[in-house]
Amino acid sequence: MPTPGPLELVVLLVIALVVFGPGKLPDVGAAVGKSIREFRKASSDIQDAARVDTSPLPPAAAPTAAAPTTTTPAEPTIESKT
Repeated sequence: MPTPGPLELVVLLVIALVVFGPGKLPDVGAAVGKSIREFRKASSDIQDAARVDTSPLPPAAAPTAAAPTTTTPAEPTIESKT
């Protein structure tokens, strides 16, 4: 798609001036600029979310000696005198 030249931009500006009028034209321009800014931010957010991390993983830590397991002491039994 070719980029519009200066003559096409002038024609578009004149048409926008006739349609919206000189009072509304700055508001329309601000709204268009804000929309383009939000679209770019949303598309960059989607690209960041879809990006795959290709950096190598850090080496795994060497296994260390097994830690002693702790057991809970048995609950004391109550002896009944019968």
